[in-house]
Amino acid sequence: MNVFGAGGWIAVVVIAVVVLILLVTAGLAIARARRLDRLHVRTDAARQGLVTALDRRAAVIRAVAATAPSSALTPTGRRALRAAARAAESAGEGEAREAAENDLVARRAPLETATLPPDLSAELADADARVVVARRVYNDAVRDTRALRGRRMVRVLRLAGTAPYPFYFEIAEPADRPAEPAGDAGDEPAVARDAARLVVLDPDERVLLFEGVDPARPTEAFWFTPGGGIEPGEDAAEAAARELSEETGLAVGTDALGRPVWVRDVMFSHDGVAYAARELFFLLRVDEAPEIDVSGFTELERRTVRRHRWWTRTELAATVDVVYPRQLADLLGDPESLAPAEPPVPIQ
Repeated sequence: MNVFGAGGWIAVVVIAVVVLILLVTAGLAIARARRLDRLHVRTDAARQGLVTALDRRAAVIRAVAATAPSSALTPTGRRALRAAARAAESAGEGEAREAAENDLVARRAPLETATLPPDLSAELADADARVVVARRVYNDAVRDTRALRGRRMVRVLRLAGTAPYPFYFEIAEPADRPAEPAGDAGDEPAVARDAARLVVLDPDERVLLFEGVDPARPTEAFWFTPGGGIEPGEDAAEAAARELSEETGLAVGTDALGRPVWVRDVMFSHDGVAYAARELFFLLRVDEAPEIDVSGFTELERRTVRRHRWWTRTELAATVDVVYPRQLADLLGDPESLAPAEPPVPIQ
């Protein structure tokens, strides 16, 4: 005798399937929450290791500033280096520490390490190497944590709880080249560079980015917006239009670009050279995603730029790849940040 009937059995099967799906989902959620907790612990430990390495390097640099011979440092450079090291030690973490470390790298660039006592030179080299390793360990942990936090299940179920969202720690490292001798006025070791960059959006709000590498670190790829240095006699909009034409084949007038929306002051190293850059970002909306023509690339760009693609904001928020500027996904999600401003909105 069929107690349930055909409809009753169908209901039982549906309930069983729903229960099974819920159990599987719960199991996956628990597994991902545990993995996310381990990743946050790993990131916290890596951050502490990075801070320890940075503090040790600052202490070594203070010792260098105090004991280096006059042939290695000018009196002005000695005072500036000691002050920069102390500022780095007291800067804490996050963006303040990044800025302090970049200033410290800039201040130590005129240092003639070849004239240092061998033991002090070796200790400084060891401190530099430990910072490089610690920063990469920390950024790797940040990358893995951000990747998992970008998963739909993690976002929807808020599995991250109240854990803060991790950010990369990006600083310029000492250039791998001999420092130029500097006089008392020679405390500007980094190459000053003004640049114009473009945030190109198609009708689907996708942004155009290029993937490239630093020739000095060819295994570490990153994504960036079109653009480049402002040449003598150019204003920022003219440079942006020229760079856009050279890198994408798109020809626009400066009127189409208007005023910059963002400004970014950053220190970085490229091909062994340290730069202190101010980058102005212009917004350009196109009617359709155009065919990108890279035939205007320079020889360096042909060697270092691998590919290009259009990114959605969701893809940017979830990617494990390195993207500059780092908060690009957040900026694209804020309509006010895309409005031309005077002065432009500062970003990192």
